[in-house]
Amino acid sequence: MTTSEASAGADAREPAPAAPLAPPGERGAVRRLRAVGRAFEPVRRAPVTVFVVVALWAVGAFTGSLGAGPSRRLLSDIGVGVPALADGRWWTPLTSILWCPGIGNYIGSTLLLLLLGAAAEQRMGSVRTAVVLVLGQVLGSLLGTGVVKLGALAGEDWLDDLAQDLTATPGIGACAVGAFLSYRLGALWRRRLQLCLIVFPLMLALYVGHLQGVLRLAGTVVGLGLGALAHRDTHRLRMPHASHSEGRVLVALVVAASAVGPIIATLYKDSLGPFNVLDLYVSGGPGAQDIAAACVRAGSADCARIHAQDHFHGSPAMLMGIAIPMLLLVLAEGLRRGLRLSWRITVAAQLVWLGLMAYLLGDIAAHPDRYVLEGSDLSDQKAAMVQAVVEQMMLPLLVLVLLFLTRRLFDQQLSRTTVTWLAGAVGGSLLLACGAYVGIGYAVRDQFTPDATFPKLVSGLPTQFLPPNYEPFFFQGQAPIPAGGTALSLYEYCGMLFWVVTLIALFLAFRRPLMHADPDAATRARALLTAHGGGTLSYLTTWPGNHYWFAADGRAAVAYRVHSTVALTTGDPFGEPSARADAIDGFAAYCDQRGWTPCFYSVTADAKARTDALGWSSVQVAEDTVVPLPELAFTGKKWQDVRTALNKAKKEGITAEWHAFPEAPIALTDQIRSISEEWVADKGLPEMGFTLGGLDELDDPRVRCLIAVDGDRTVHGITSWMPVYGDGEPDRPVGWTLDFMRRRSDGFRGSMEFLIASAALGFKEEGARFLSLSGAPLARSDTAEPPAALQRLLDYAGRTLEPVYGFRSLLNFKAKFQPQYRPMYMCYPDPAALPAITRAIGKAYLPHMKPSQGVRLMRKLTA
Repeated sequence: MTTSEASAGADAREPAPAAPLAPPGERGAVRRLRAVGRAFEPVRRAPVTVFVVVALWAVGAFTGSLGAGPSRRLLSDIGVGVPALADGRWWTPLTSILWCPGIGNYIGSTLLLLLLGAAAEQRMGSVRTAVVLVLGQVLGSLLGTGVVKLGALAGEDWLDDLAQDLTATPGIGACAVGAFLSYRLGALWRRRLQLCLIVFPLMLALYVGHLQGVLRLAGTVVGLGLGALAHRDTHRLRMPHASHSEGRVLVALVVAASAVGPIIATLYKDSLGPFNVLDLYVSGGPGAQDIAAACVRAGSADCARIHAQDHFHGSPAMLMGIAIPMLLLVLAEGLRRGLRLSWRITVAAQLVWLGLMAYLLGDIAAHPDRYVLEGSDLSDQKAAMVQAVVEQMMLPLLVLVLLFLTRRLFDQQLSRTTVTWLAGAVGGSLLLACGAYVGIGYAVRDQFTPDATFPKLVSGLPTQFLPPNYEPFFFQGQAPIPAGGTALSLYEYCGMLFWVVTLIALFLAFRRPLMHADPDAATRARALLTAHGGGTLSYLTTWPGNHYWFAADGRAAVAYRVHSTVALTTGDPFGEPSARADAIDGFAAYCDQRGWTPCFYSVTADAKARTDALGWSSVQVAEDTVVPLPELAFTGKKWQDVRTALNKAKKEGITAEWHAFPEAPIALTDQIRSISEEWVADKGLPEMGFTLGGLDELDDPRVRCLIAVDGDRTVHGITSWMPVYGDGEPDRPVGWTLDFMRRRSDGFRGSMEFLIASAALGFKEEGARFLSLSGAPLARSDTAEPPAALQRLLDYAGRTLEPVYGFRSLLNFKAKFQPQYRPMYMCYPDPAALPAITRAIGKAYLPHMKPSQGVRLMRKLTA
């Protein structure tokens, strides 16, 4: 079916009785108010969360703590920490829930409360949420403070510093509530939420190193413990089983967290975590004290170098300071898809990091004077440096262990074409950067201090692809020092060029779908379809652009197309009826192995029942309209419009002719093309595809076209009908599905009713069981069941697109033929993949939309 169906039938509809309406402006205002009310509905059902958030901001405003946080005096009264408990201020674990240190923490804590608290109240009630929030705040504060005190007694410098601090944040209780809530979720979200609440606070604690980070992590531990006690009958302590796809997601989350932690640490000027001591993982610019210390002697090389670094971090090239964590974030996307190449690069990156740290340990042992400030005790400074390096090695070591334990999950290979393209992009950018630095650098060698020689420029190449902070540790002045001009630009941008190209190339390569072409698959799929049949939309599986998955025994198949990482099916599985349900499981496992998200699109209630059993989510996306043919008779008042169209066509000399489009007379096909192009040109909008056929889909001898022509051989309208095959009747259609509809703008106005009615009568005489008018996307008949949030969103999208594509008018037009309504669904396993699924559906329906058409579409939607 094409999008012109709506306009084809809209002219023939009888006007509905007028109803009193509010003014347009008032109706729009009411809709906006209702939309806002629905958006805030989850918050309205969370009174405890709303109370805590309002109290937090009210107390903060009253005490003047919203700017830089509570004053030192106020913090000493309400803040929790080792000094507070040591002085007997026993109330501080509870009072710390109503203050935050700084406006940034107020915003972060509010978002955490609204996200976790509101969800918890809806799932486990307000009373229980309040109890867990208070218990988590108190017990988490006590546990975290105890850990800090024990670490200080054990001689850990970082925790010894924290033992002098006080803090206040409701994030402790919020993390406890989230951890407790995780036991009320399904296995998929339980694992993800628990992992995020452990790994991300842990990374923030280790990199930012503030007391509140340690206490938030302790709150998560308390929440997990309380949840395990409260749900010990339903959630036993055991290693949870995860699918291949979910295992990849969890590993990717860990790698991403190891990158996000240091990136966030750069937002804090006073980060003091044990993993952030050397300023290597995320490199920042030198401070005023560092510059002064390096420039004690006028004209020294260290002074010139540190000034070059300072200029580097004041330019756009400062992004190289987060090159390593950005690389890990891109690699995490490849790990999520199960790519072996991403696994290998991640392992190599961690090994290189460990190698650099091992080299640094050896250099500290051999030359401790390089790392000790003047006037400092040599042995103490050396011990502190060794401890810092060892701590830096812990994270990559743990990530390596995780990667090796889960290496079997990452077995997907990029295509040879993609690998070749990736190698060319990365290698080309590397050669270009090296050639530019050495070649141009030698041409402006007098702009270095001292003048650069060719060997020095070559030996300094490694430093150009790492942040400047690495040079003092690993290269000890091998690179020439730029004094200004072009040399300084080379120093700043050669490495940046390489990293930008590499990261973009890796991300694009990882996002490319992994397809395994089978040239005979389309022939096998068509044979299976004609032999055993499928649903009313199954003939769409023969259209170009589809790939095919076959069951191991060859009894069923699934047609799909991949956009990014989403495998979007074309209707239900087809083949032997007894094998179709199992095909859903098999195709889901096939996608799981390849790192794809399966999405069964426009499927029937039978397919939905199987995905429901698998624990998937679903939403109605269309409504099929089926007309039974054996008892069809156009009698009675409800068929008045159809009879009128048949009678008017007879009076005006218009007849219906059957043709196969590839064999139709050229005089007719030219008119059909002209009618179709007229609609496209008039709309100025892209013609939709995927489940909506166009002229290309007519070029099939099995598709039958019914054309309305007059005595002068003028085409007034055309409909196309796809065969529906049934099991046990090979190559014999048991029904027909309407697809393509077009009518001449100045032609016979009832041409669509005439053609559909004529087709129904003809198919009835041939013995067909039914006729499907197909489904209208984003349109459905009203039901008594209240729609869920996602269903309301799709209904809103249908209303918004109505002036452009007319899906709802199309559904109303089909009601003239008294069809049976059969809902069609979209079924998907992971709600977190909905944004990717939405993009995939958009690309499937509008694969060739031009930017100008996109702008025109948005203008029509916002008019």
